[in-house]
Amino acid sequence: MAVNRIDIAASPESVFDVLGNGWLFPVWVVGASRMRAVDDEWPGVGAKIHHSVGVWPALLDDSTSLLEWDPPRRAVLQARLWPVGEATVTLDVEAVAGGCTVTMTETPSSGPFALLPRPVVDLPIKARNVETLSRLAYLAQGHAD
Repeated sequence: MAVNRIDIAASPESVFDVLGNGWLFPVWVVGASRMRAVDDEWPGVGAKIHHSVGVWPALLDDSTSLLEWDPPRRAVLQARLWPVGEATVTLDVEAVAGGCTVTMTETPSSGPFALLPRPVVDLPIKARNVETLSRLAYLAQGHAD
């Protein structure tokens, strides 16, 4: 599992405002290039956001579903990117003086990436999620909701 942390100069509620807006997903998630649809129930448990990954014209359409939604503390997502596989992504948010700390844990859960040795998979995921959390921080601090 790849674990990243960032301190954000925004409230946990501001972070969840960003997470709760499914249309912002490709703005903060590195690799997601466009949104195709957001279920009306988002951010309800079981709801999906439908996105594409890649660069045109080589785009893969897939979805991410919400497994747990406990604002302003925790969100758990099941991200799909077949044929690569799926990953469980947990965002834990803790209030601290001057804002919050977000801990992002990503674990491949099925498909080819889940079969590879953890260090081989975790290193690129961890590197990608440094930028992913930076983007989330920019949105939360800018009050994008």
